[in-house]
Amino acid sequence: MSAEPSRPTPSTAPRFGVWLIGARGSVATTAIAGCAAVAGGLHPPTGMITETPDFASCGLPPLSSLVFGGHDTVDCPLPKRAEHLAAGGVLPHGLPSAVHAELVAADREIRPGGPLPGDTDGGPGRTDDAWIDAFAADIRDFVRRQDLAGAVVVNVASTEPAPADGSLPPSSLYAAAALRAGCAYVNFTPSTGLHHPALTALAASAGVPYAGRDGKTGQTLLRSVLGPMFAQRALAVRAWSGTNLLGGGDGAALADPAAAAAKNAGKERVLADTLGAAPEGEVHIDDVPALGDWKTAWDHIAFDGFLGARMVLQTTWQGCDSALAAPLVLDLARLAARAQQRGLTGPLAELGFYFKDPVGDGPASLGEQYAELKRFAGRLRDGSGDPGDTGVRADGGTGGGAAGSEAYGTAPGDRAAEDRGPGDGAAGDRAADGPRHGAGDSGGRR
Repeated sequence: MSAEPSRPTPSTAPRFGVWLIGARGSVATTAIAGCAAVAGGLHPPTGMITETPDFASCGLPPLSSLVFGGHDTVDCPLPKRAEHLAAGGVLPHGLPSAVHAELVAADREIRPGGPLPGDTDGGPGRTDDAWIDAFAADIRDFVRRQDLAGAVVVNVASTEPAPADGSLPPSSLYAAAALRAGCAYVNFTPSTGLHHPALTALAASAGVPYAGRDGKTGQTLLRSVLGPMFAQRALAVRAWSGTNLLGGGDGAALADPAAAAAKNAGKERVLADTLGAAPEGEVHIDDVPALGDWKTAWDHIAFDGFLGARMVLQTTWQGCDSALAAPLVLDLARLAARAQQRGLTGPLAELGFYFKDPVGDGPASLGEQYAELKRFAGRLRDGSGDPGDTGVRADGGTGGGAAGSEAYGTAPGDRAAEDRGPGDGAAGDRAADGPRHGAGDSGGRR
């Protein structure tokens, strides 16, 4: 890095916590280092929608006011992880040393996650409820010690295979803990999280905003643009097939067929929603360790034109998943924090722009989703809008429901929420429901 510019005067705005599940993974490390770099004036906020003019006066927490912590099952310190990412070309050369202090500060706030692969009955000596209590206590302690105005829990851990036996996978334990700690929740992964049927009542009554799931960063981002194009031009798509080549933690996690199935469900949903029906074809995911944090996604689209003329469109997307995901994670943390500050509760359907499998009701095409996101910016700015328009409540109420009587309910005064909202009790039965991968936060996504 060239001569370091002077850093801005520290903000006097209230500070908000960002608690990352998979806090030592590639996405989390890139987000933490990137936040410090942008807040310090070292790099522009490329890829951050919340730094565009439409969001300038929404009252979002400044990047300099964000404080990071989280859970993980690995012990590689953030500064060392950042060095690895810089060596692989994910982070700019010199950035790990330039933001070393911020990485060290965040690393001090990372607590052990779990359960570990192979643990049974919730882990040695712990029930599911004990895990949830322990995780929630970590989050509350973080908020208290750092004197934060609030916190958002964001899952950026490795993709899990879907639970086959009705048990709560790690992602659902973390989601329940977020709600129990009274925090807004974002599921950036395809994993189950709040989609588990056992958490439906808790999500409905926790009284906090939540969003998810599975961040839309590359191949599916392109599909959400191309699908509406074919539909609007009345072109008949006969087949849509794809291949993903990737390495790193995500490649290793998705080498598990069950985890890959969970990932692909969101990709397929986008096509079904935008085309009216899912076309023939599948997405194949291949783990290529040599690629590291880089990915190549190829799509082959067969379609019919006028008088049955058969045609083909092929696309190739080559990118770095962590660099694509990190700015979206920062966006979502800021938007969810502001939504909770505004008293919004329940599923934030207006954030569907960011997800393959968004909560709540909303459009599927990227253009319409972006229009919804801009309208949401207006609501955050002036607090206007009828909550009935989106299913998001603005009264701060809990929506009834005796969450405290549920096995995973909140304790009095400890309200919070996540993934799928009231009325979505069947979500846990969907093919997209999250997969259990050994450790729910084993090194983070991708």
